[in-house]
Amino acid sequence: MAHELDSLFPSINQKWQKHAAKRFASPFTGSKFDRIDVDPMMLSHAALISGFTINDFYTKPELGARCVANASELYDLLPVTHWYFSLPWMSELGAEVEFKPYLPPVVKAPTIFDIEEVDKLEVPDVNDLEKGWTGQQMIKVHDYVQNHLPDMFIPMTYTSDLTGGGAQLCGIDNFIMWTLTEREAAHKLISKYTEVAINGAEMMAERYGMAMISTGSVLANNDIFSDTDVNELSVKYLREFVNKSLRKGAGPQVLYHLCGNHETDYKYFKDGLVYTPMTIVHAGYMGRNVFPSDVLMKEFGDKATIMGSVDTKRMILPDPKRVYEQAKEQLIRGRDSKCGYILGTACELPPDALPMNVHALVQAARDHGTYGAW
Repeated sequence: MAHELDSLFPSINQKWQKHAAKRFASPFTGSKFDRIDVDPMMLSHAALISGFTINDFYTKPELGARCVANASELYDLLPVTHWYFSLPWMSELGAEVEFKPYLPPVVKAPTIFDIEEVDKLEVPDVNDLEKGWTGQQMIKVHDYVQNHLPDMFIPMTYTSDLTGGGAQLCGIDNFIMWTLTEREAAHKLISKYTEVAINGAEMMAERYGMAMISTGSVLANNDIFSDTDVNELSVKYLREFVNKSLRKGAGPQVLYHLCGNHETDYKYFKDGLVYTPMTIVHAGYMGRNVFPSDVLMKEFGDKATIMGSVDTKRMILPDPKRVYEQAKEQLIRGRDSKCGYILGTACELPPDALPMNVHALVQAARDHGTYGAW
């Protein structure tokens, strides 16, 4: 059945898709096909270069996924498409998600103000989540991709930050204060959000099969918390989320995105996470610098495919040579990792990233990440 978006975009080139699919599978199958893949964490940038807006990307999931699909072919990135945002399942817990003209969606205001309210927070079950706003958005985009871009369809259950999700319910500043003065209440918020995320993973797996688990640690990083606090407030919940989601039928592919500064706390993630044969570990920064690929390889290379980073800030500056040089350095540091290497950016590709900078990432992968050429 035709879709209205078919009149806006040309069909995905099947020759490109098949070639890119072999490259995408390479790290997880132990093969070395073509070159190292590039994943700049594409979101609303795809809409902007297609002539749409950031708001269009987030309010029109099917359009967002179609834009990502075409941007992936344009830049020669991963042969899959997706649509997501950083606040899944918040509306099901009573928060109002507000759309902005030039920003991703935000939680309009905290919904919990007193410690006593935390215990009253009810966790929706799988059926409730399927009927809720987040569930309907995820179903809408997955159904579209499955029916109209089947060769680029990989189901995904997405919860970007368990700690941050719990914190949004009472407000970030208040949550950080609670971690000092009301630690038990802070744990309960994270725990309840984690329960919702597990139910969401079960819902997606039941509907679409073995949905990839995409998650990570954003708020819990070394700019805000000590190593032991990151372990207590993030790592233990990531382990619970992934472990129980796998048992509910999600996975086996898992992506851990360690966003922000994980200068010293990364050692807790090394031993504290759940790994499958299709796990990817991505770390953004070590202090103010991008997380070195050789450190990532040393710590995680025996357990997972590693994803090295180029500084996200560089992607908006008119200097593609600097992007290329940092990508080259990171590639050389990590390309020999035992379970494979992916080149990415430290966080989401900025909406206003310059196309030449994305091209520079891919060119670096071709020049310094082609198998058999180093």
